[in-house]
Amino acid sequence: MSEQKLAAELRTEFGKGFARRARAAGQIPAVIYGHGAEPIHVNLPGRATTLAVRTANALLSLDINGEDHLALVKDIQRDPIKQIIEHIDLLTVRKGEKVTVDVPVHVTGEAAPGAIANQEAVTVSLEAEATHLPTAVEVSIEGREAGAHVHASDLALPAGVTLLSDPETLVVNISEAAPVAEEEEGEAAPAAAAAEEAPAAE
Repeated sequence: MSEQKLAAELRTEFGKGFARRARAAGQIPAVIYGHGAEPIHVNLPGRATTLAVRTANALLSLDINGEDHLALVKDIQRDPIKQIIEHIDLLTVRKGEKVTVDVPVHVTGEAAPGAIANQEAVTVSLEAEATHLPTAVEVSIEGREAGAHVHASDLALPAGVTLLSDPETLVVNISEAAPVAEEEEGEAAPAAAAAEEAPAAE
């Protein structure tokens, strides 16, 4: 995953009032931390940042007063109602550095007829180079029969990526689909029989 380039502005004012004014001006407050350095507080361009962080574990190349800072998105705080981004926590990283991230698992394909797939784990923990982070891990369940299981150890990972989750973690469980129509018919039959046997009202 290549980094997204953004221009950031240093900020020296803090508090909810300032954050509201920044958001009203189309900016997103953020803090960069890591490597034992003092946190750096910045404002990011709202629209460009919103687009850049749509993928999990987005990597940002920030231009702060002419200096380049490579940072990984670690946490995004959103308004619970409007879902607009209110604040972003960023972890400073270096090229070649290994980092730990939680990556979403995408299930593709269709299970065999009469079987249904239940996704038990939506993410897995991985270690990868900061500049080569996978945005997701795909697993195909095409044609898998009821009773099949996909564990974390079964996932195909890109080169240089290490699984940190327990290898026995159940990711997808394939089970028999419930025979809904037959169950409904089976439940309806006794009810119909009871109705026929009931004496007519006088």
